[in-house]
Amino acid sequence: MTTVLSESAAALIARAAEPEFAAWRRNIVGLDGCTNPIHLVGAATVYDTTTGAALLSYGSDAYGGRLLIACGNRRATVCPACSGLYRADTYQLVRAGLVGGKNVPGAVSGHPRVFATLTAPGFGPVHTRRERDGRVRACRPRRAGELCSHGRPVGCRESHSSDDPRLGEPLCPRCYDYAGAVLWQASAGRLWHRFGLELRREVARRVGLSRTEFGEVARLSYTKVAEYQRRGLVHFHAVVRLDGPDGPDSFPPSWASVPLLIDAVGAVVGRVRLLAPGADVVGPRVLRFGTQVDVRPVTSYRREAEERPASAAAVAGYIAKYATKGAETAGAVDGRIYRARDMVMLPVRAHVLRMIGTCWWLGGLPEFESLGLRRWAHMLGYGGHFSTRSRSYSTTLTALRQARTDHRAEQQRASLGLADRSTATVGHWLYAGRGYSPEAALLAASVREGGGRHGA
Repeated sequence: MTTVLSESAAALIARAAEPEFAAWRRNIVGLDGCTNPIHLVGAATVYDTTTGAALLSYGSDAYGGRLLIACGNRRATVCPACSGLYRADTYQLVRAGLVGGKNVPGAVSGHPRVFATLTAPGFGPVHTRRERDGRVRACRPRRAGELCSHGRPVGCRESHSSDDPRLGEPLCPRCYDYAGAVLWQASAGRLWHRFGLELRREVARRVGLSRTEFGEVARLSYTKVAEYQRRGLVHFHAVVRLDGPDGPDSFPPSWASVPLLIDAVGAVVGRVRLLAPGADVVGPRVLRFGTQVDVRPVTSYRREAEERPASAAAVAGYIAKYATKGAETAGAVDGRIYRARDMVMLPVRAHVLRMIGTCWWLGGLPEFESLGLRRWAHMLGYGGHFSTRSRSYSTTLTALRQARTDHRAEQQRASLGLADRSTATVGHWLYAGRGYSPEAALLAASVREGGGRHGA
């Protein structure tokens, strides 16, 4: 390690003596510590949009040979720097839908909204950490005479620590319904879609309206994120908001209320169900959400004396936190699996390996081809988006990124003395690779340790 660092430092010192070092350094520092940047080669020309005159031209040689751009990956395990930016954008998106801002009116903070958690059902008892009144209790006390389907006693008298590797592992792996777990996981996105449709019908029914009449006076908006549990299954955290017919720009009708939303969510979760494919292979299965459902109102501020309501900032932070995570939080791998023999060397626990193996087995059968289970085996079968929103919830990630791009373009124009002119940039760039050279990696590491471009 010392030898590698010495070679990298020597290469960085040699690079510093080159004429284009300042441009090269500026390019890397501008990535804010991205761990796997994209290389581009090409050129661009800045034109005056009023006269059509070319004001200046530049190529990749102006950046030390190649233009580097951030990878933009949302996964914290892949690129902490870019995922941090994604998390910040998600926070702003969720918060804007709760208190306004980013072209969302502040009056939206007065619309009824709830924070709901929908869980997966059980497919067999697993080791869990149970607490009551601040004390850790036994995982699953064994009842006299209680046996699993294989005749083994069911139970665990231990009090697990928070880092116990057995958390999420089945008490009896032979009894655990791996096929059911994988099929539920693959259908979780469809279950959420069905939940949204049924929730609109339920709210309309409770106020005596048809679905068409409901759409003329109100609209349900949401944003959600998927979080992996230790047992390898996702559950959904969602903000559900009731607006007027034009979304956040219109006031909801007088009958709209938080208690109405809370009751409707609780009633619908138990009704939503789907029939799993492949009944001839694994038997008939009805897929549904778990019985553990948590629905609480969202306030625009923090109430220290009350535990049940959730503040807007806390909800936005919670959703943004899990928007950058994946199946690795359940102990799975963060890269796609292409061959069955690769599973032998996966650094995962037995339960996760069984789920991956079940995905591979079912994914090779024609009855489950539409689920794409082999493609999503590294995600334990879940192929849906981790963070989604309805069209009218608030701003979009695209709008936030465009605003940031426009701001940087203004800064560039100002540095070139073109702040008072209307310009357009036309360029032609080609992909030329990824990653860092040893000296560039050393500089990028210093940027990350310094907290961004200003720390380097």
